Parts: sequence; structure tokens; C-alpha cells
Amino acid sequence: MAFPTETVWGIAGIAASERAVTRLARWKGRAETQPIAVLVPDLAALEALGAELPLAARRLAAAYWPGPLTLVVRCPAAFAPGIANAAGGVGFRCSPHPAARALVAASFAAGLGALTATSLNRSGAAPARTRAEATRLCGERAGEPALLAGTWKDAGGGAPSTVIDLCSGPPRVVRSGALEARAVLDCAEGAA
Repeated sequence: MAFPTETVWGIAGIAASERAVTRLARWKGRAETQPIAVLVPDLAALEALGAELPLAARRLAAAYWPGPLTLVVRCPAAFAPGIANAAGGVGFRCSPHPAARALVAASFAAGLGALTATSLNRSGAAPARTRAEATRLCGERAGEPALLAGTWKDAGGGAPSTVIDLCSGPPRVVRSGALEARAVLDCAEGAA
């Protein structure tokens, strides 16, 4: 299912479903070693999944969620292969976009849990930023992503999320993005 976020259009599949994650990775042409981020509606949902949340993760979620921040933490929840990184960390996002929030809230309400939160694009290509671009990528053939119903137009167009790894040692910037890395690290350390 393709959906808009505050940054670009994303592609959602049930993160616990091996079939969904395999199909998504195959469609994108994504390497098996490249983990796929997960969308949650809020910090409470992340806690319910049993994620290990150090104080720094809680500070960052309080300051930046919903927003363009991906927190990589350990989580014992049963996710499909391809979700966690080699060290067992899972990247979690909480988007402020109303379509993304409604989609993931509905997934949790239906008992399906977290959704994938990767960009809608083939690996190496630019992600879809407009509904027209998303529509072009979402064909009507079996195996193609479906477009989220509704009047959603373009994604927010912001930079990709900033990714912070909190699995071991001090917080580490994995990817600079929409949020200034130094401010995020200061917040994680309680300096902001």
C-alpha cells in the first residue's frame, strides 16, 4: 500500500509478515542486508511492542515524534526477516502526516501491528513525492503496490528522516536528514 508522509510517499506492508516484506523488498530491488524501517502510531505502540527504549530514545521521541526521525532500537517483537539490521536493531518512524497516521493506527486497531515505512521507489531511484509519481509506480498488475484511497495529494516534500542508532553505546547518526544531527544528539544526551 502506497501512502504519503511528511517527506516522500512510502510503501506499507505488515512488518511481521514474511510474505509482505519479501514482496516489498523484491519489488524495490532491495538488498537482503538493507533493513526496512517500521511505522508506529506513537511511543505507546512502540512500548507495547517491547522495544528497548533507553532514556535517550524516550527524549528523542518526546521531542521529535511525530516527525522525520527514525529511532533504531532493539525490539523483541516478531518481525519478518529483512526488518532488523545485522545487530538486531529495528528502525521505527512515527509520521505526522494524517494519511500515514491513519493507516498505521488502523493496522494496530485491526491487530496487524506495525507497518513498513520505506520510501516508494525502486532501489537507487528517486522516491515518489507527488500522487502522480506514486500512481505511476503503483501499477494495476498483481504484485504492484496499491495506492491508498483518498484525496491525498503530494507528500510533504521534506528531507528524509534523520536516523539515530540507539542500540549500543552513545547515540549514533546513521543518516543525516530533515533534523539537524547535532541538535538531535544534544537532545538525546539531555543537553537540549
